Amino acid sequence: MKFGKVDHPELIDFTIPKDHPDTAVVLSKNKQEGETKVFVGCAKWNRQDLKNFYPRGTKDELAYYSSQFNCIELNATFYRIFPPETYEKWYDKTPEGFKFFPKMTNEVSHLRRLNDKVYEVADRYLEVTSLLKEKLGTIFLQLHNNFGPKNWDRVVHFVEYWPKEFPLAMEFRHTDWFNDKTVAQELYHLLEENGIANVLVDTAGRRDLMHMRLTNNEAFIRYVGANHESDYPRLEDWVNRLDAWQNMGLKNIHFFVHQNLEVESPLLSAHFIEMLNPKLGPNLTIPKSTLNPQKDLFN
Repeated sequence: MKFGKVDHPELIDFTIPKDHPDTAVVLSKNKQEGETKVFVGCAKWNRQDLKNFYPRGTKDELAYYSSQFNCIELNATFYRIFPPETYEKWYDKTPEGFKFFPKMTNEVSHLRRLNDKVYEVADRYLEVTSLLKEKLGTIFLQLHNNFGPKNWDRVVHFVEYWPKEFPLAMEFRHTDWFNDKTVAQELYHLLEENGIANVLVDTAGRRDLMHMRLTNNEAFIRYVGANHESDYPRLEDWVNRLDAWQNMGLKNIHFFVHQNLEVESPLLSAHFIEMLNPKLGPNLTIPKSTLNPQKDLFN
């Protein structure tokens, strides 16, 4: 994941900004009963992308991955809509309680850019994605960097069309969605009124995407490590912020760990979960890795 990559991450201020003032209001308005549901995972299960994660001789990567993590941010569905039997196979290979958080196909977000031709594609996507049944988590739609507020009407029509039985998160990357306060407030209100999560992206070169504005009772966070020693304290800061949000009523945490070069995402995830378990109490499995974190980290 090269989005937001910088040549000198040591020069970046990775401090998590203060909450948007309306985040507390949203959590207060959308209180839910029961325990906080926490899902932490990587973006892919491919062996080439997660080097040194799989034990030697591993034959089924998804089966092993899902024994270590309770979810996957499924980026593969961005590039194609798979045949029904693929989703059924994914369902069968993963244990009870595992969830997929699939990315909306780029035909909707990037090629057709939410125009009036996307609805048939979205329906086709949902028809097969629904085969994941109870293992289907929030679907997320990532819009292109150059998809700006001039496309407001397209966003409104898509949000109004989206079937509410499928949880949705949206990631806006054009700077004007957040730099213009009037535009930002209109966007937040639209997402909030329709129960759609506002994706937070923590990456080095785009700190403007750390708007810290939740729009429902879900924190959908895409964390991008910089392959730098700062990756670890950044995760500690996230544990503290999520703890604060949990105390304010947050019940759904979906946290996905990336790196610009996917080398130590499992190690970062393990470190994050080790801190998260005693603080928030989800008791997640701590992923194992064949890397020695003391020896191999950032070498």
